[in-house]
Amino acid sequence: QLQLVESGGGLVQPGGSLRLSCVASGSTIDFYNIGWFRQAPGVEREGVSCISRNGGMTTYADSVKGRFTISRDNVKNTVYLQMNSLTPEDTAVYYCAAVSFGLTTIQDLCGGRFRASYWGQGTQVTVSS
Repeated sequence: QLQLVESGGGLVQPGGSLRLSCVASGSTIDFYNIGWFRQAPGVEREGVSCISRNGGMTTYADSVKGRFTISRDNVKNTVYLQMNSLTPEDTAVYYCAAVSFGLTTIQDLCGGRFRASYWGQGTQVTVSS
């Protein structure tokens, strides 16, 4: 059973940066496509960015393209989300989630057309001056 734990959230000023980490345990992440999702109060959950099992393919929501970068280190069993040029609209709880790579594409995972099998507990990101 895969367990996911996010960290790295916090309070940051507009224009600032944060790096989120998602550490997996219980299984290797080698066989999982993994994504970052976010949800703000009163807003539907959004797929922010997803990455394929070997890191060869990535996808981003239009709202974060050019500002966020997803990466993974399968040796460390960790996935990262580097967030730059943050705006108040990025304020949300950020979750990482995983699904076996053979079940869906990262496009369908991030697009909400296929629900991930494993979810972390989330980390709060607040962008405010």
